[in-house]
Amino acid sequence: MTQGHPNLLLLSNSAAPGRAYLEHAHDVILQALDGRRSLVFVPFALADHDAYTDTVRRAMEPLGITVRGAHEGTPRDLVADAEAVFVGGGNTFRLVKAIHELDLIGVVRARVAEGMPYLGSSAGTNVATPSLRTTNDMPIVAPPSFETFGLVPFQINPHYLDPDPTSTHQGETREERLVQFLEENDVPVLAMREGTWLRVADGVMRLDGVATGGRIFRRGAEPVEVASGADVTWLVERVGSFEVGSER
Repeated sequence: MTQGHPNLLLLSNSAAPGRAYLEHAHDVILQALDGRRSLVFVPFALADHDAYTDTVRRAMEPLGITVRGAHEGTPRDLVADAEAVFVGGGNTFRLVKAIHELDLIGVVRARVAEGMPYLGSSAGTNVATPSLRTTNDMPIVAPPSFETFGLVPFQINPHYLDPDPTSTHQGETREERLVQFLEENDVPVLAMREGTWLRVADGVMRLDGVATGGRIFRRGAEPVEVASGADVTWLVERVGSFEVGSER
């Protein structure tokens, strides 16, 4: 990995139908770790940090990867010394509250800039963007800010669901909610279907995975379908601005 280019693996989700936790992404996880044999897991999107870390530890064991939970010491120090970091899914608001209170934003940005691999799933993918504003989650807690790691300069919507014309649900579709985001913010959104991931390496961003790609939403334009395997590096050139005011 060339220093100066981030090494990121951003998963839409951590499981695929009929597969064990993270099993669908074993090959790309090893690719992202690039020979590293340990990682620090950030479990703060769920309440039971020990159980969550044990789940990740069991999932990484067949790959020969040692896992330590960020809560098993001083989180900032563990991240600062980590070979790699994996931020797990759960509730994005709870995760963002924790990363601010534990002062993790600056250290994660610095380590990623040095070439440390960053792996995220679901909420862990949400926080790799500049803001939590395109999460699907309920605000069960109030973080001090919506600011997140900003490892990519655009927004991501994991777990993207296409509109279902046969659904009896009367609320907004995911597409409608993302269009509402763009009414207030001029920032592209990469909507990732289940089973997909964004791989960022050597200055190239590629949407890949075991599913059928995703969609890109931009202000003033129709959503664009993106096939699995597509190069989406051009997204970094289309970044606009968030709604003026506090991130909160």
